[in-house]
Amino acid sequence: MLRAVLLDIEGTASPVEFVYKVLFPYAEERLRDFMLAHYESPEICQIVTGLFKEYEHEHEAAPAWFVEEDMEGAISYLEWLIEKDRKSTGLKAVQGLIWKSGFESGQIKGEVYPDVPAALEHWTQAGLKVYIFSSGSVLAQTLLFRHSTAGDLGQFLSGYFDTQTGPKRESGSYLAIAAAVGIDPGEILFVSDVLEELTAAHDAGMDVRLAVRPGNKAVTAHSFEVLRSFDELF
Repeated sequence: MLRAVLLDIEGTASPVEFVYKVLFPYAEERLRDFMLAHYESPEICQIVTGLFKEYEHEHEAAPAWFVEEDMEGAISYLEWLIEKDRKSTGLKAVQGLIWKSGFESGQIKGEVYPDVPAALEHWTQAGLKVYIFSSGSVLAQTLLFRHSTAGDLGQFLSGYFDTQTGPKRESGSYLAIAAAVGIDPGEILFVSDVLEELTAAHDAGMDVRLAVRPGNKAVTAHSFEVLRSFDELF
């Protein structure tokens, strides 16, 4: 019996173009000024410390310009992460903080596919729990749905998960989500446009669907059931 729906965002609930042509440029243009303006805040200090540890883990030894966890080094590393399109928890946290002012001021509105609002409302009214699992921070996810072009969609969502739960391409992350919400993996449907994520969720015991949306990258051969609109799940 289906008890919950777990959704990816980019390419599943929100167009890829919105993420890459609106959200990412907005944060990148404001990155340096934001970091320098908030470099003494406890939140940013914690993020910078995390970035330093992340760099050491990824590269065995930190470069000379980063050993003191200085702000310029952190900014340089963040810019490198953006260039490489890395799913860094620290980067996602900074982006979420920058987007916060944009969403709250009305400069940014979260774009979702036309079928999303009705589907979220329908699932909620049917007694299903709806959750989000994205590489973007929980803050960024919340902002996108609370300040969407269709209004406040956050009212239909029961929770959000990001990479602090675990990598999206590892089955353990989906087991952790199931445990956190108290629902058996077999009673959760996960929808994503990424085959590796679907494989991980399937291995964890979840039912899965491949989101095929306009603008998404073509996928290789697979055996997953395709979903072109959330309307198909009604």
